[in-house]
Amino acid sequence: MAMNGPARPARRRALATLAAAALAPAWPARATAGTGAAAGFPQRPIYLWVPWPAGGATDLTMRLLADLAGQQLGQKLVTENRPGAGGTLVMPLLQQAAPDGYTLGQVPYPVFRAVHTQRVLWDPLRDLTPIIQLTGVTFGVVVAAGSPFRQLEDLFEYARAHPGKLSISTNGVGTTPHVVLDELFGRRNLRYIHVPYKGTSEQMINVASGQVMAGVNSTGFAPFVDSGQLRLLATFGERRTKRWPQVPTLRELGHNIVASSPYGLCGPRGLPPAIVQVLHDALKTALFDPAHVAELARYDQEPNYLGPEDYGRAMREAYAHERAAAERLGLLRPPG
Repeated sequence: MAMNGPARPARRRALATLAAAALAPAWPARATAGTGAAAGFPQRPIYLWVPWPAGGATDLTMRLLADLAGQQLGQKLVTENRPGAGGTLVMPLLQQAAPDGYTLGQVPYPVFRAVHTQRVLWDPLRDLTPIIQLTGVTFGVVVAAGSPFRQLEDLFEYARAHPGKLSISTNGVGTTPHVVLDELFGRRNLRYIHVPYKGTSEQMINVASGQVMAGVNSTGFAPFVDSGQLRLLATFGERRTKRWPQVPTLRELGHNIVASSPYGLCGPRGLPPAIVQVLHDALKTALFDPAHVAELARYDQEPNYLGPEDYGRAMREAYAHERAAAERLGLLRPPG
């Protein structure tokens, strides 16, 4: 292609540049950052907030995802932890962050519940920009390998015979395991001692050692079950898992409860669409990278991908579902 001489008008040079860009092939995310808000993005490390402690299943899979996405973007994704409050502490961070693409957060399902049951200064639909849905989790009820509880019904029988003596741990107040437990025991007018933990690893170690009598969490328990330290009594999915096909679901046991808590990544409100696209493309490539798929499989998870528009729709559906559930259970906070 012949080069334009210096006497060519600036307008012709600009048109030629635009035409070449239109005909260019698709390159990785960094090369296609485009013009305007995403031009040159990213130019420095991006911070990814995970609202769970370091070392748990979600933290480990998110760190690998961040490493792989960083390779696509040409900048590091630095993973930071902000545990507590049932996974909702990511919301103030995103609400206060600049909409420049350098602050992202893993958004767990409890944020769509908490906004209806407690007074908070944030709203997930108002304050977030959806980027990508990643996966969901398998929840389950576990006990120590040497526990006398052999099936889920044994927990109810013990609670009935020993009121207020059964201790069950979860990954936090207001999380999906906590809500499901309250429903299971509330239907039977039974009581249990709720022991909330911030992290899965500590929780599972304490269940395995007998410090608490049972535990409910997502599949951070998988290595403990596979190593024989814990016994899995039931899972919360639509169907039995491929990993533990001998373990029944809550629905099979007659409880008519299904929960998988899909989650994804969001940015602050007002994140420009061009930056959303750059981040989405890098994260999608990382999500389906064989190394990441294998890491998810360690915890009985698999990709459950949605792009920005579909993920936004799923967020709105989760918001409406949780509001209806809070109203049904009498947990809806008063307005104002």
